[in-house]
Amino acid sequence: MEIFLTFEAWVALATLTFLEIVLGIDNIIFISIITNKLPQHQQGSARTLGLAAALIFRIALLIGITWIIGFSKPLFTVFSFEISGRDLILGFGGLFLLAKSTSEIHHKIEGENENKTVVKQHGILGIILQIVALDMIFSFDSILTAIGMTTHLIIMIIAVVISIGIMMLASGAISRFINNHPTLQMLALSFLILIGFMLILESIGIEVPKGYIYFAVFFSLFVELLNMKLSKNKNNQLEETSQ
Repeated sequence: MEIFLTFEAWVALATLTFLEIVLGIDNIIFISIITNKLPQHQQGSARTLGLAAALIFRIALLIGITWIIGFSKPLFTVFSFEISGRDLILGFGGLFLLAKSTSEIHHKIEGENENKTVVKQHGILGIILQIVALDMIFSFDSILTAIGMTTHLIIMIIAVVISIGIMMLASGAISRFINNHPTLQMLALSFLILIGFMLILESIGIEVPKGYIYFAVFFSLFVELLNMKLSKNKNNQLEETSQ
């Protein structure tokens, strides 16, 4: 614990916690979308259990750091492209995200009856497993970021615990906000499709700066919030006129 007597350790902890939260934004959006399929009284439990399982998985990954680094080593070569375990995970993860997001958009367009059928088929356990599965995909970039930031395992674990804790606290409010605004649901699903494409590109060695993607998403969100505000003002004016 002597490391916490140094200023550098606290800076590393604060920076890493912030990065973990930023990297977890897409995870929260995905959780918000899929837990909406469950009955209201089960949504909070699904989010908490899913994120708790994700926390245990991330800590396990941190403890097995050398194993994670080994995933970056090439397993085989295809047309001069070296394929590693990380590439396979990112590639399949990207395909899963594309398929899931496209399916969700289809259900939203077709109507709620299909969603009720999906809930009966999967239930809360299926939703939790989806949360954990996607977190496994996002965890690798998150853990590799942690490894690049500091060599102290305790700092990495504390940062991950804090970030997951904040995600648990924020996921409920974010879920309610997204689910109460259908246009935001579509924007969120489009964002997840974009993330899916990014993961596939990264799996074949094409690095896409995440800053550009996050800027595009937050700019789109800002424009959508302005539209929502404008629509609300117009509705208020119509109500005043009708009175």
